[in-house]
Amino acid sequence: MRRSEVLAEESVVCLQKALNHLREIWELIGIPEDQRLQRTEVVKKHIKGLLEMMIAEEESLKERLLKSIDFCRRELNTLCRELSLNSFEEKEESTILQLEKDLRTQVEVMVKKKKERMQELKVLRERDQDLCEILCTPPYSIDLTSVPSLEELEQFRRHLATLNETKASRREEFVSTKRQIILCMEELDHTPDTSFERDVVCEDEDAFCLSLENIAALQTLLRQLEMRKAQNEAVCEGLRSRIRELWDRLQIPLEEREALAPCMSGSKAKIKKALQEEVDRLEELKIQNMKKVVEAIRTELALYWEKCFYSQEQRKAFTPYYDEDYTEMLLQLHDAELAQLKHYYEAHKELFEGVQKWEDSWRLFLEFERKASDPSRFTNRGGNLLKEEKQRAKLQKTLPKLEEELKGRIELWEQERAQAFVVNGQKFMEYVTEQWELHRLEKEKAKQERQLKKTQQTETEMLYGSTPRTPGKRRGPGPNTPGKVRKPSRTPSRPGQRTAPLGRQGHNKENIELSGSILTGGCPYSTPLQRNLTVNSVASTYSEFAKDPSLFDCSSVGSQRELSKASRSDVPSRILNSTNIQS
Repeated sequence: MRRSEVLAEESVVCLQKALNHLREIWELIGIPEDQRLQRTEVVKKHIKGLLEMMIAEEESLKERLLKSIDFCRRELNTLCRELSLNSFEEKEESTILQLEKDLRTQVEVMVKKKKERMQELKVLRERDQDLCEILCTPPYSIDLTSVPSLEELEQFRRHLATLNETKASRREEFVSTKRQIILCMEELDHTPDTSFERDVVCEDEDAFCLSLENIAALQTLLRQLEMRKAQNEAVCEGLRSRIRELWDRLQIPLEEREALAPCMSGSKAKIKKALQEEVDRLEELKIQNMKKVVEAIRTELALYWEKCFYSQEQRKAFTPYYDEDYTEMLLQLHDAELAQLKHYYEAHKELFEGVQKWEDSWRLFLEFERKASDPSRFTNRGGNLLKEEKQRAKLQKTLPKLEEELKGRIELWEQERAQAFVVNGQKFMEYVTEQWELHRLEKEKAKQERQLKKTQQTETEMLYGSTPRTPGKRRGPGPNTPGKVRKPSRTPSRPGQRTAPLGRQGHNKENIELSGSILTGGCPYSTPLQRNLTVNSVASTYSEFAKDPSLFDCSSVGSQRELSKASRSDVPSRILNSTNIQS
């Protein structure tokens, strides 16, 4: 039994006791029955009214709870729909009071969530407005009257994060560009004269609108200032170049040049003004020293003629170069010609440098060729011969490659400009071919001269005998030891034969050819094998020289050694006649 039921029974017992106690009091007092009935009726009425009032109050509580449950259910459904949440599931077998409490608690939770979301939406919206004002972008599209979902709030937060990154990047670009603009303005001595320039330079950085239009205008302003700065730098550099040129032409002393040293860098307005004043001063001085200036320009002209490989006809075509009447017009003609030459050289600088490289390599090649034909190079010490041969071999490989490279570049140049590339008044490749042909003719001429000389020497040795060669190094007298004493060699001699005088030899050529002592230079013994070897060595040397001229010297030296050996041979002599020699 519940405690409430027990308490109700006790209430009934108490009521019964109270009624019994009243009856006893009425008995003692002696109240008649009709009055007892009235008094009992009053007691009943009071008890009934109290109970009815209590019941009415409880019924009212029940109605309020039921109404609250209905309201909470409707409110909870609305909140779940607004918050995009699932509906609240009620517990089964819950009493009215418990259900009302659960629903009311859940409604309070949902209302709190709604309030939090709306508050976050308000904060995000304020931040979005600030960023949109700075970046000049439209606000984020979201319904401010309804409760945003969690996904919508997350998208809003990501959008604001993107705006913050855009703001940071644009601000960094703005600060960097602003710094460059200020530097350019300082370099140009420029004061901001437009509202935009004043906003960029003078106003607070946080107040500047970082819109795409403003950033583009900022870049445009920077490009304009940089262009003006570049133009000023070009003008100042041109003035400096002109000043240096006039200094050199007028031979200005170093002290005067150093006075302008602070102005030889930078491009500010005051520097530009100082440079212009110096140019004007030098121009006046140039007019006063016309002859000296013209001669200086002529010296520079001659230098560029050499660089551009001008022929004598091309140089003579500029007739003012030889004019002795030094006037302003003559100076202007020289200046124009020099400017044209400088432009021509700079436009084709790579080709001219390549031609100059070929010229240097060609002179070095000719020098190595000259040294290769010099017999004295074999007596050099210190490995110079090996170094020269390595350089010569390397040059023989690089020179044709350089010619082919220049040929291709010149052909391309001629196709683009529809004109011939001339070196010393001649097409370059024709000039190269001519140089090689001259070199070949010189080698051919030298080869023929050597061949003629060797042939004459061979005939002389065959007629009069070989000339004894002077040894390169003589040995001093050594100790006269018995083991090293050489025995004298036996040389057959015929005291009866003597060399005929030169006049008689001319009248008796047949006798000279039959005389062994005359043919061998005093040695009457010679073999046909040695004779044929000597003559054939000359023929083989010529054929080898036709293939490779560098082999001629070594072969000729070998033939001379063979002739010398034949003249000193101890083999018994045999009679040689003119028929055998000619064969």
